[in-house]
Amino acid sequence: MAKREQAVPVKLTHDDFVHFPADGLRHELIDGAHFVTPAPDTRHQTISMNLIVVMGGWLDTHPIGRLYHAPFDVRFSDVDVVVPDLLYLSNERRGAIVTATHVRGVPELVIEIGSPSTRQRDKTIKRQLYERSGVAEFWFVDPDIDVVRVYRRDRKGFAPAFELSYQADDILSTPLLPGFDAPLTRVFRD
Repeated sequence: MAKREQAVPVKLTHDDFVHFPADGLRHELIDGAHFVTPAPDTRHQTISMNLIVVMGGWLDTHPIGRLYHAPFDVRFSDVDVVVPDLLYLSNERRGAIVTATHVRGVPELVIEIGSPSTRQRDKTIKRQLYERSGVAEFWFVDPDIDVVRVYRRDRKGFAPAFELSYQADDILSTPLLPGFDAPLTRVFRD
């Protein structure tokens, strides 16, 4: 009896990625697999803008780094190119990895805002990509329940997430931005 050969999935690379259509959709590669996502919904956009205003305002008065927002590609490797909702780079790191068109390397902070089309991927394979790539901190913002799950790197990878809640009047902060405090009432404000 002859053995059946199993097809090996083709891994796409950055060379393929640059030829994807400019169709208004978000194209990403994770371990060479192509993912396409529609534009975010209104709630997602509102939270994103709130974070930009709060963090961007803080960074204006404390110019220790830069906040970037989607669409802005982050190329971790030849087979891992994603478009986080927001990312932060310190001034020291930014000069080494920001190109004219994208980030080529590892941001210190990555923020993903869940939406129906991305929620599961953001919480699983993208979180795993950020962890194995060396991202120092990852925030998963859940607009359905007004919660932010914060993953911070320890010696082994991401420590278990801790959860901050709008209902509990929690305040978002990070050691990456010493002195930055964002009440979740401002993050989830409509």
